[in-house]
Amino acid sequence: MLPEELCAALKEMGEPPFRAKQVFKWLSVPVRSFDEMTNLPKTLREKLEERFFLTAPIVERKQVSALDGTVKYLWRLYDGNHVESVVMRYEHGNTVCVSSEVGCPMGCAFCASTIGGKVRNLAASEILDQVLWAQADSGLKLSNIVLMGIGEPLDNFDNVVRFLKLVNEPDGMNIGMRHISLSTCGIVEKIDKLAALGLQLTLSVSLHAPDNETRSKIMPVNRAWDVDTLLAACRRYFDRTGRRISFEYAMIRDVNDTPYHARLLADKLAGTGSHVNLIPLNEVPESRLRPSTPEAMRSFIATLEKRNINVTVRRKLGPDIEASCGQLRREREELR
Repeated sequence: MLPEELCAALKEMGEPPFRAKQVFKWLSVPVRSFDEMTNLPKTLREKLEERFFLTAPIVERKQVSALDGTVKYLWRLYDGNHVESVVMRYEHGNTVCVSSEVGCPMGCAFCASTIGGKVRNLAASEILDQVLWAQADSGLKLSNIVLMGIGEPLDNFDNVVRFLKLVNEPDGMNIGMRHISLSTCGIVEKIDKLAALGLQLTLSVSLHAPDNETRSKIMPVNRAWDVDTLLAACRRYFDRTGRRISFEYAMIRDVNDTPYHARLLADKLAGTGSHVNLIPLNEVPESRLRPSTPEAMRSFIATLEKRNINVTVRRKLGPDIEASCGQLRREREELR
């Protein structure tokens, strides 16, 4: 609940406004039960227990990379479902990658998260819990968030926006919007809806191919909103918010990494000031897709740089723990 909602609920229960502030601060500690809120009267704790419930997840499995300290969590939710989040260490601060849905409906061919489809949306509290409990368990101060785990954030639009408001609250985690990145595979109507809110977060668009033929093969969403329609929405987003868009591009051998694709991508993004983040493909056992060769990667980068396209290659963190989201949940579901 947002502070003003909590205040209204407690007022209805006959409690003064300062109690709402106390409860909200406890929820950001975080706690697993109302009994832990020790500065509240026992009678109030009992009333809260009767009326509300906490969604605190349980660590089902935790992996820590021996190579770079990346921490991967498999969380068990209150209803027995599972999601993943990953804590990554960078020079500029620690980042947590969180999930927004249990499973994913988008069906991208290269992604482990979508295997088995979507089960349900996560509540705003369940998204926030991943940040709160990852920070508490890891002992690392988290200063950056990426909504790039299991699920399509814009498919769970209302809960994701509520989460953004909650994590931004000064009396809560107080993480600024400019420290948050939201990744979408390209639900155009929701990109426009997000732009209308004027939030100063970073929008990352999973493009993965510059042409409709290739993109439709690996990303079913392209059949609803093709490349040009998506890029037009991205331009509208930039015009409305002033925030540069980052395009995610998984390099897939002999699928989207040819000189043709590099040239066309440069053509499509020329003059936009956009940033391209090339991602060495994470192999998924159920998929026949394989990562690009180092030679293809170098050639692709050279083509983009020659056209003055801002390009980086994502550093692969936690390779010894399969730190890309979806792997642990898939393994856990196979055991059920």
